[in-house]
Amino acid sequence: MKRAMFFVMIVAVFVLGTFTAGQAAGKVLHIYEAFDTEEAKLYIEAFEKETGIDVEFVRMSSGEVLARVQAEAANPQASVWHAGSNTSHINASIKGLLAPYKPKTDFELTDQLHAKDWTWTGFYSGAIGFVTNTKFLKEKGVNAPTSWDDLLNPAFSKNVAMAYPYTSGTAYTTYATRIQMLDLDKALDWWEKFDKQSIHQYTKSGTGCIPMVGLGEVAVGISFSHDILAKGVNKGYPVVMTFPKEGTGYEIGGLSLIKGGPEPELGKKFIDWCFTERAQNLFQKYNRLPVNPKAKVAEGSVTLDQVKLIKYDHLWAGKNKGELIKAWRDRIGK
Repeated sequence: MKRAMFFVMIVAVFVLGTFTAGQAAGKVLHIYEAFDTEEAKLYIEAFEKETGIDVEFVRMSSGEVLARVQAEAANPQASVWHAGSNTSHINASIKGLLAPYKPKTDFELTDQLHAKDWTWTGFYSGAIGFVTNTKFLKEKGVNAPTSWDDLLNPAFSKNVAMAYPYTSGTAYTTYATRIQMLDLDKALDWWEKFDKQSIHQYTKSGTGCIPMVGLGEVAVGISFSHDILAKGVNKGYPVVMTFPKEGTGYEIGGLSLIKGGPEPELGKKFIDWCFTERAQNLFQKYNRLPVNPKAKVAEGSVTLDQVKLIKYDHLWAGKNKGELIKAWRDRIGK
């Protein structure tokens, strides 16, 4: 079985990694992967074992995948974009970078879980939350944040980490959440204060802040609840997960067939497989919320009905991503 391949990224918006020489169409399925490498291998190796189809993948954050697919539009090097918040997939669809494909499933995909033209489909979900180091809380005598403004508490000064909104779907969901709660100008006003007062470091990946919090490098991180559980709580780190009482945003994890990709039929088989009960049950290890009603939800997972959600508009966030990211970078200067 071919081993999936991981390439280190050396710049945030374009990636120099490439696939190996067995690129001929039909011999191997090539995937751009937005799950972290360890998690990606769980699904891909299960798919390979079950189908006999070999896979090679390049791991990137969802913003990087979008940039890569756009840069390669004239000569696509991969057939499937696997995972990452659907806002990036929506943006790619608007740019004509994805091919329509309606997965073969034994259950109905609701309208919220797919594009009207089926250029992307959603195959998991999860809400934005806060992860906080409990040793820090005890030493400082403060409570874990339970509102967005709690992140501005002087106790957390230069002690919060999260990803860049332009590289990470997690962070972009956070940013788009604040815009939808406040409007763009007020959200940028809030973020400018948050950046100057509270941010210690931005990471490339949305999960990068979680081990930092666990190891006590920072006090607070912002990430998706399933990642906080899988990479923080379940790893035995001294952390606690909380959610903003005013409401939070959530992601629908996207899955797309790349337009003009070298192995479209293999890509369709992979997409079909991702919706099977067997594949969706694998989400239990990483606390993701499956969309297949027959799949099991891991014990301890936080389902969307247990959290106060805003009326998060995924289509709006995807359509306006470029403009909103430019506004963030112009104001925050990162």
